[in-house]
Amino acid sequence: MNDVMRDLYATVLSRREEKKEGSYTCYLFEQGIDKILKKCGEECSEVIIAAKNGKNEDTVQEISDLIYHLTVLMVNEGIALEDVEEVLAQRSQKQGNLKKFHQVDKNT
Repeated sequence: MNDVMRDLYATVLSRREEKKEGSYTCYLFEQGIDKILKKCGEECSEVIIAAKNGKNEDTVQEISDLIYHLTVLMVNEGIALEDVEEVLAQRSQKQGNLKKFHQVDKNT
């Protein structure tokens, strides 16, 4: 998967640097952060709906759309793929990191 992600990141980066007519990626960069964030939100919702519907092939398609839009966001914000990989690698080393949820006393 790393090569696929690296290729995707490189393609998105190249679209930011060299505008290509008819490119959806270039369109997103031209529209700016608000449009990119809107698309990330929409795709996230579509992942949830597809997963809830229980059709894995649809869920895979929507996850792919979300990853693409998150990659556009990363490039737009100057976040390197290696930075995300580093955080994921660090997290994969953790064990027993279940977050403790606090109890709310509704009587106070």
